Amino acid sequence: MRYEPAPLTRHLRVHRHRGHTVLEFRGEIDIAAAAEIAPHLDAATAAPDAHVVIDLTPVEFFDCSGLRLLYRARHRVQDGPGRLRLVCSHPLTLRMLRVTGLARLLPVLPTLDAVPERPGATSGPV
Repeated sequence: MRYEPAPLTRHLRVHRHRGHTVLEFRGEIDIAAAAEIAPHLDAATAAPDAHVVIDLTPVEFFDCSGLRLLYRARHRVQDGPGRLRLVCSHPLTLRMLRVTGLARLLPVLPTLDAVPERPGATSGPV
């Protein structure tokens, strides 16, 4: 199954990087943004071998609705051979990830370039 990219919205941009589908969360991730992002997150994590990166670099505000999205994505990927990676460098968001224990479940990378290339994958349009 091939995931079709989400249109660029105020809160989400989807693209490919090193064989992964990247969901770049943008702006303020609150309950309204989460409702907009959730269907695209579910589509990206639907395949058993999904390789997804959630990039929080452009996020300005992140509340429990954003945490719920991360837990949801992890749950959807954890039982298959797929992989979920998280990119974040914002100190307050990193603190929230550590305090909630999510940083232990989803190790955080500092930049998108730190994501290793997916073996056998080609980069290109989603």
